[in-house]
Amino acid sequence: MLYQHFATQEEIDRAYDPMLGRDPAVLVKDWCQRSEVSRARHRTTLNLAYGPSLAERMDIFHADVPNAPMHVFFHGGYWRSLSHREFSFIVDDLVKAGITVAVVNYALCPQVRFSELVRQSQAAVAYVYKHAAELAIDPEQMSISGHSAGGHLCAMLMSTDWEGTFGLPNQLIRGALCISGLYDLRPFPWSWLQPKLQLSGRDVQEFSPLWLPCRVPGTIKLVAGGLESDEFARQMSSYAEHLTGHLKEQGQNVTQQLLPDDDHFSILEHYLDDGCFVEWIKAFHT
Repeated sequence: MLYQHFATQEEIDRAYDPMLGRDPAVLVKDWCQRSEVSRARHRTTLNLAYGPSLAERMDIFHADVPNAPMHVFFHGGYWRSLSHREFSFIVDDLVKAGITVAVVNYALCPQVRFSELVRQSQAAVAYVYKHAAELAIDPEQMSISGHSAGGHLCAMLMSTDWEGTFGLPNQLIRGALCISGLYDLRPFPWSWLQPKLQLSGRDVQEFSPLWLPCRVPGTIKLVAGGLESDEFARQMSSYAEHLTGHLKEQGQNVTQQLLPDDDHFSILEHYLDDGCFVEWIKAFHT
């Protein structure tokens, strides 16, 4: 077997292809149109540099309250496609709730190594924390969320030794919402993604949250769609089981939930129209 019960690349590809039954061009066009409306609707700081490379940019959507809580969002795209610009549409209800939102861009594989995506995600959170006064946010009230590859990056952020690596408190993230995330990278070297990701054995070991300790004592909410392949739910459950011991020791908790009527993309609609994601993120800040 290559991975779990999968004996061939074709089996792995089917299990990890979220686009089955979807037209990607139509999907991305809709996101772009809705995101343009959201950028026009709010007070923004666009393409704010959080690092030296051109990819290290974020869009800030400012809440109209002083010292606002901060939420940082990481987009999906299997670590090799899309950008922050397609995902502005997720911010509307969060900003309305008085939460400032940063939508983060990062470099993509294979232009950079997989490790650089993780480093840039860490750099984005460190930047927000260190520049809280300029952003008019409360640095003690930061939460994160991410979709698909972004869910993986959020899990990596919860495994980061912030004190040892950045000199920042390990409590800097209050809560993480990981949406349809990938927590075990072992299937991907055997998949259609490998020419883009170029994952080494060491990458799989060092950047699979399933094998890493949780160093941030924040609440973690895991969610996947019931219309996704079984692998997304299985990865979620495996990661939840792994986390439970770590978080119980720290007095925190991890919960997982399968949303039965959602596929890999419709699940993002829960950021909108008083959806459950907004309620969960607000709860991180209470």
